[in-house]
Amino acid sequence: MIRLTLTVILVFLFPVVYGQKLYKDSIYSRVKVTSHKYYTVNSETMDFEFYRATGAKGKIPLIIYVHGGGFSAGTQNSKGIQYFAKRLACRGYAVASLSYRLTLKGKNAECEITAAQKKEAIENASFDIVSGVKHILKYDSTFSIDRKRIILVGSSAGGETVLNIVYNYDYSKSLADFKFAGVISMSGALTSLDNLTKSNAIPTQLFHGTNDAVVPFNTAPQYVCDQRKDDSLMMYGSETIAKKLKEFGTPYYLFLIGGGTHSWAGMPTVNCFGEIADFLYNDVLFPTYVRKTERIVQEK
Repeated sequence: MIRLTLTVILVFLFPVVYGQKLYKDSIYSRVKVTSHKYYTVNSETMDFEFYRATGAKGKIPLIIYVHGGGFSAGTQNSKGIQYFAKRLACRGYAVASLSYRLTLKGKNAECEITAAQKKEAIENASFDIVSGVKHILKYDSTFSIDRKRIILVGSSAGGETVLNIVYNYDYSKSLADFKFAGVISMSGALTSLDNLTKSNAIPTQLFHGTNDAVVPFNTAPQYVCDQRKDDSLMMYGSETIAKKLKEFGTPYYLFLIGGGTHSWAGMPTVNCFGEIADFLYNDVLFPTYVRKTERIVQEK
């Protein structure tokens, strides 16, 4: 027992391996991937893939990844997600990629879904993901996570979900005395800004294309079509959220792709991995000052 305690202390006091820094650089070469079930709702079992580097010691930061797919499709273990998760795990993070209820499965996203149905889909996904986090923290002996350094990451519908969890959803009912350390949204948005306050604002990274016709990058209705002109859902995208965070003095990283479409929802995990790693290290784990980063690149 004494020998194990000493090992953990050494890892945290000396996170430099041959000139490389834990969480900033890729220092591990092997990643163990395991599958787990976390709960069942309406006879549907939710599960997740868990990634942790072989050799990672002690309680480590956790990335919760939420896939996209319009709340009607998508899986938690696609090849792109696996690649992204393993790259993060090689830097010392644990990653859990979770499934959730696809409430809108089989529906036409633009013209068959009411505003109420879209909100329900976001709420169901939020409940499921928070339940997954609760499960991981409950089984600490299996996952060994630093509960003060859990970061949400999501793309498209997943981006909407993680933003909703942090800024609209009362997750304290399931996770007492807990607060997420950061959130990364790729082409996501909020359905309301009313609950985004200085007290609940956390380091936030936002990726969005300025020509996204599915999820607006600023403030605009989502899914507008002739049949639903009077029932379109107003969405508050990345640029709008960043303006609020700037007012609050909260660390944020806004990355806009000029001319970029919704196809950018999944691209930052590859094309902007350096920006993601930088945000996690400098804005979430080891901030030395409040950074307010804004970048815009043009679609090629």
